[in-house]
Amino acid sequence: MHHRFIRGAAAALILVAGAASAQDFSAQRLSDEIRVISADDFQGRYPGTEGEKKTLDWLQAQYEAMGLEPGGPNGQWLQVIDLKRLTPQGEPALTWGGAATTGRALTAGTDFTLRAMNDAAMGRVIDAPVVFAGYGIHAPERGWDDYGDLDVTGAVVLVVAGEPDGELFNGPYATTYQSAAYKADEARRRGAVAVLTIVDGDAGSAAWRRETTGAGRTRTLTPGSAELTLSGAVNRDVAAEMGVDLASLKPRLETGDFRAFALETRITASAQESIEILRTHNLLARITGTERPNEVVIYSAHWDHVGVKDDAAGDDKVFNGAWDNASGTIGVVEMARQLKAAPTPKRTFVFAHMAAEEMGLLGAYAYVADPVYPLATTVADINIDMLPLSGPTRDVPIFGKGQNSLEDDLQVLAEQEGRYVSDDGQPEQNFYYRSDHFPFARAGVPALMPWHGVDWVEGGREAGLAAWKAKFGADYHRPSDEWSAEWDLRSAVENLTLLYRLGLDLANGDEWPTWKPTSEFGQVRDRSAAARR
Repeated sequence: MHHRFIRGAAAALILVAGAASAQDFSAQRLSDEIRVISADDFQGRYPGTEGEKKTLDWLQAQYEAMGLEPGGPNGQWLQVIDLKRLTPQGEPALTWGGAATTGRALTAGTDFTLRAMNDAAMGRVIDAPVVFAGYGIHAPERGWDDYGDLDVTGAVVLVVAGEPDGELFNGPYATTYQSAAYKADEARRRGAVAVLTIVDGDAGSAAWRRETTGAGRTRTLTPGSAELTLSGAVNRDVAAEMGVDLASLKPRLETGDFRAFALETRITASAQESIEILRTHNLLARITGTERPNEVVIYSAHWDHVGVKDDAAGDDKVFNGAWDNASGTIGVVEMARQLKAAPTPKRTFVFAHMAAEEMGLLGAYAYVADPVYPLATTVADINIDMLPLSGPTRDVPIFGKGQNSLEDDLQVLAEQEGRYVSDDGQPEQNFYYRSDHFPFARAGVPALMPWHGVDWVEGGREAGLAAWKAKFGADYHRPSDEWSAEWDLRSAVENLTLLYRLGLDLANGDEWPTWKPTSEFGQVRDRSAAARR
């Protein structure tokens, strides 16, 4: 570990007081509490285990001692989440044919993959029409529409993975349009029954091997996801047989002039899954607002990690997750402690500890699918995942810079401390889609996720970036992610102080954060505009 990550936590205490907001985030208290919930006896905090129960019992005890109210459904602390884990049962089948083609029965694994990732855990389509929809993107804020006026009701839709290159789609940073989840939602919204992604490779290619490797694994159904009958993939050669010559079509797909077209073929296909239910829980606490209690500011963090892995190399089998995300969990607990000590706000604060983030943001998706507080009047989600471990920084990186006005509010507060807001600087990591703020953003709720500064006051950007990369590379999702008394939490205190002030401003104001004109999430928020008038 780089030496700049190991200043004594006992000495790492910063008090930042302002006329409008005085608080006392303690680096020592952060360290002490992270140590508790990342200890071996919490078993790596895997959902559905004794480690979950210990974690949630500890969190509830903290909030009860602070005098907060239960924030979950029906006055409870916990929101119950039953996750469906699906495993392929038997072999899927897919046959295509049509008036102008002889067609054939395809071979699972060689020609196609297919899953019934839906609540019924089974799916079948018979003689369904087939449509090629390019990237499958409808992005009105970018003037882009691959579907055009084509009716895809009852159809199997073929799409290309990813999204167009270039600045229109955020340059090196991906947009939500590149995701399979978006493509499925858009196809389902238009009435399609299945989506098949065309993998740009033949049956022997590395790209196709990556697709088939994961096709037979147990997967967890994302709460609130598109209820497609079937989803899967075909390789490039199969797509060509069906009438999609990817090599010749690809240039048109990048222009914005492409429109979906029907193929002269039809598909009959089926797949089935076995179901296992994993019960887990979100925990929510609340400070009820004095004037507009139905308007809610959420601070979120995921409490889970990846548990105990008996097959892990070496003697240490416990993945403690001290940094990821005991640190963020304690950041939310300490945020609640400070906000409880402040005058009661006009709007309501909710402190949400989300389950199963490491399984695919599933606790946050479950909350968004069945929200305790209406999303239309949720002011913002401020998410904390992996507190920074360094000395003071000039920069305050965020995931998804350029998305919404929360970053502008944060910039004003950062400038008061001689700091500045930046992007995360690592587009290849796709960080924006990897923590619990994203399900909120996808549902239209303005969301903010701060990250680790690397522009160190003591050492500059070169030293800061090198230290972050070393720490991330050494400990991320490894048994070595353990608490250390030598963590430097000064930057954590800096960031928590900014997020405290941001939350107070939101909770005591009457403004609604907005999405920027180029954001893909503004159109979702606009659908509920009447609730905020």
